[in-house]
Amino acid sequence: MQTFYKQAFEIRKLVLESLAEAGSGHTGGSLGLADVFAVIYFKILRHNPLNPDWEARDRLVLSIGHVAPVLYATLAFTGYFPVEELKTLRKLDSRLQGHPGRDFGLPGLELSAGSLGQGLSVALGMALADKVDHKSRRTYCILGDGELQEGSVWEAIMAASHHQTDNLCAIVDRNGLQIDGPTEQVMKLESLESRWKAFGWHVIPVDGHDHIALIDAFEMAQKKKRKPTVIIAKTIMGKGVKSIENDYRWHGKAPSKEQLAVFLEELNSSNRYD
Repeated sequence: MQTFYKQAFEIRKLVLESLAEAGSGHTGGSLGLADVFAVIYFKILRHNPLNPDWEARDRLVLSIGHVAPVLYATLAFTGYFPVEELKTLRKLDSRLQGHPGRDFGLPGLELSAGSLGQGLSVALGMALADKVDHKSRRTYCILGDGELQEGSVWEAIMAASHHQTDNLCAIVDRNGLQIDGPTEQVMKLESLESRWKAFGWHVIPVDGHDHIALIDAFEMAQKKKRKPTVIIAKTIMGKGVKSIENDYRWHGKAPSKEQLAVFLEELNSSNRYD
């Protein structure tokens, strides 16, 4: 089965370069999710960069909006807009704001994401509308694990199960860290699998850096009937840059121009195309 390490490497490289140019933004989670984004956009998602508003496209809702750099890097790398535009990240009048904003006209965005805890409700609405209209497309929603401390998320989880929304798939970035430190110290989440199961979801835990395992998980989700699926992807914050991996202080910090050179060297040394 094909893997996507080359694509994930290029996405990470673009993330680092755009953040260093911006001088601000969220590095850790963006690097950690690169493998998930590579698999989704190059294997799973039904989409067309040349026709972003294609009616039959699947929906990808980024609820964890502060990891916009990895979404932007992926969209550019897949052809939604020129890669050079990534240099405008977080600048005035840029289409690439700190959180995704549909009002700025960037193609490929399904949600203006700001406050955490809202994306799954929006994704659920999209999925329910598709069921009413008898459409076969699927909706995917990416959430952070710290975001699950928001009560609104659990209302959406409960409603999705009640309505048997089997065309909805949530992906949780389970890196165990948030801006104030480990999630289990800030607000305990475990046992996360048991909690989602108790709310009536089909739960698939997976290594968020194993492309074959991710593909298998998404394909299992597509086959599941009468239940929504959550893929709990165990990831490493800062993945690919050893000196900042699993360091919560890089949750919302961008590398300097000097650090960029060091980080890119680390990224190159850790790269694998197998």
